[in-house]
Amino acid sequence: MTKYDVLTIGNAIVDIIARCDDSFLVENGIIKGAMNLINADRAELLYSRMGPAVEASGGSAGNTAAGVASFGGRAAYFGKIASDQLGEIFTHDIRAQGVHFQTKPLESLPPTARSMIFVTEDGERSMNTYLGACVELGPEDVEEDVVAQSQVTYFEGYLWDPPRAKDAIREAARIAHANGREMAMTLSDSFCVHRYRDEFLDLMRSGTVDIVFANRQEALALYETEDFDLALDSLAKDCKLAAVTLSEEGSVIVRGAERVRVGASVIKEVVDTTGAGDLYAAGFLFGYTAGRSLEDCSRLGNLAAGIVIGQIGPRPMVSLATVAKEADLV
Repeated sequence: MTKYDVLTIGNAIVDIIARCDDSFLVENGIIKGAMNLINADRAELLYSRMGPAVEASGGSAGNTAAGVASFGGRAAYFGKIASDQLGEIFTHDIRAQGVHFQTKPLESLPPTARSMIFVTEDGERSMNTYLGACVELGPEDVEEDVVAQSQVTYFEGYLWDPPRAKDAIREAARIAHANGREMAMTLSDSFCVHRYRDEFLDLMRSGTVDIVFANRQEALALYETEDFDLALDSLAKDCKLAAVTLSEEGSVIVRGAERVRVGASVIKEVVDTTGAGDLYAAGFLFGYTAGRSLEDCSRLGNLAAGIVIGQIGPRPMVSLATVAKEADLV
């Protein structure tokens, strides 16, 4: 028996979310649909130009941990914050959602990370992230007992931006595999893939990573191809298991020669796509660690993604356990 179903490791970020039109993105040099890394001065400038905003604890892997907990799973999280107001907000929010979080905060600068997220009328989100304290995450923040007692340890590809985090991930992988556990990662976004393609492929081919989450664009970028079937075949060769989301087409799961396709959940309105991939991973990993079929895992992932797309903010405002029960998925 393990103490945790899923441990996630990521950049601990407070999201500041506001609506805008496409012209705002153009005027401010923001790449639509991407996660743009920015410095402190750029963060201050964009914040001053934002309209009315909603603050919510975020960060890709943090959202996944919150989703697992909302399904009723046992979740833990590693991520670096500072001893400041945003750090207190992040800590309160993730613990309130039932996630184990004990990473020691920084007592000095840099401050807790924040991401200005601009949501356009089509629901697409463009993220502008100041990593702040996240860059200080290192091997000393890896709680060995938590990794050893987690069925799956999952991390975000964005962690390849702060350099010391790479060492933390490799240490977590060593502990996980030594205890018969599995490692999973999300490719995060296609721009992240372009930055670290060779390193991501090495993580997969070396067996450091067992399970990969991606969307269609990220999978194509990883193998530098426009042939999606070729990308799926390559994923099958390079990792034990891969889950690829396909927006309104649902998702496809790849395991060896096996291909499992599941349609998307019905969505009344696309409000904000922030966190859709994170919550898909939450549903999938909740099902996976409970021993469910790949089809059921994907249905749970699609359900969670569909819920979060219909709201503002990256973490579910309803109990995913209740919604899954009503959908006869648990």
